[in-house]
Amino acid sequence: MAEQLYTIPVNDAFTADCECPLCHLNDELERNAIDYTMGPSYMEDDNRAETDRLWFCRNHARILYGEKNRLGLALMMNTHNNKVIADLKKLSGQKPTASGLLKRNKQSSPVGDYISKLEASCFICERIEKTVPRYVDTVFHLWKKDKEFLDKFKGCKGFCTYHYGMLFEASADKLSKAQLDEFLEALNKVYFENMERVNGDVSWFIDKFDYRFKDEPWKNSKDALPRGLIKANHLLISEKK
Repeated sequence: MAEQLYTIPVNDAFTADCECPLCHLNDELERNAIDYTMGPSYMEDDNRAETDRLWFCRNHARILYGEKNRLGLALMMNTHNNKVIADLKKLSGQKPTASGLLKRNKQSSPVGDYISKLEASCFICERIEKTVPRYVDTVFHLWKKDKEFLDKFKGCKGFCTYHYGMLFEASADKLSKAQLDEFLEALNKVYFENMERVNGDVSWFIDKFDYRFKDEPWKNSKDALPRGLIKANHLLISEKK
C-alpha cells in the first residue's frame, strides 16, 4: 500500500529498534511539542492564552526549564501567574466548608476546584493526547489495509503495558470479528514474548550483582533497566543509556 502522510510515522515507529512503537511515537510527539512551545509560538496571542490557562505539568515544566529559551519560559510564566493571581483573588472570598460527619461528603471550594483543574492540565500533554488516538487509529487502518504492516507488527519488540492495554481495548471497535481474532493473537504474542525477554534481561542484571556471577558475561542486560522502565512505565527514557 502506498504510504500516505499520516501512515509514515507509524510505519517508521514499527521498524525502529525500540521496545514500544507507540512510546517511540509519543517520544517524538513530546519533542515536537516542546520545540513548538519554546519556539516563536510562545509570542503568539492564542498560544499564550492556552499556556496561561493550562500551564505545564511538573514533568514538562522541569523539561522546559532545561531548554535554552529561559526568556520564553519566563514570559509564559509571568502571564500565567498574572492570570492565576487574578482568578484566585476572585475565588478566594468564598470560604471552604467544613467536613460533615462523613468526610466523603465534603464539598471542594472554588479555590480547591480551580487549583485541582490547574494541576491536572498541561499544554504539552494536551497536544500529545490529541494526536495519540490518531496514531492508534492508523495502526488499525494499516492492519486492515497493508499486508506488509502485519509483518512489521508481528516482528516488532512488543509494547509497554500501557499501550498494550490501549490497543487491546480499542481493537473490538476497530476490527471485524475475523480481524480481531488475528490481531489479538499477534498482539498477545509480541507483548508477552517481549515482556518476558526484557524481564529475563532484568533478572540477569540483578544476578550480575551477586558475586557468584561477577565473572559471567552481561549478555543483553546492561541496558535492561531503561528498557524495563519503558515496558513497565511507558517512561520516556533513552534506551541507549
